[in-house]
Amino acid sequence: MAHHLNTNKQFMIGNGILAFAVIFVVVIFIYMSMRLQQKKEGERHFIETYSISLVKGFAGDSISLFINDSLISCKSITDEPYTVEVDRFTEQSALMIVDNQTELVSIFDLSENGGTYRFEKEEDGIKQLSK
Repeated sequence: MAHHLNTNKQFMIGNGILAFAVIFVVVIFIYMSMRLQQKKEGERHFIETYSISLVKGFAGDSISLFINDSLISCKSITDEPYTVEVDRFTEQSALMIVDNQTELVSIFDLSENGGTYRFEKEEDGIKQLSK
């Protein structure tokens, strides 16, 4: 009996093996790039600082200060001005001032360059004073 070669079958098997090899190489490169990106983000340090001053109208109030989702300070303000200095730790930052008694939230954007921010509490809410 003669042995016949099935070239179509061999061609399809070869293409299948090649396709799996290409997919495997792509997955390895994606994994490596994500791993390198995580290392870069972990090593990122910022030198800028924020100086936050509660200047007027906060005496006797219980206030919480948040930058993004991180609690910076939670205390009853006894004397004014109350100042907190915080190092910048993210790309973009927002300051949230929460009145713990009324649970009213005031949100302010913080500059990427750091800086000094002064706030005053009035009857209609918390206002940011000019620099």
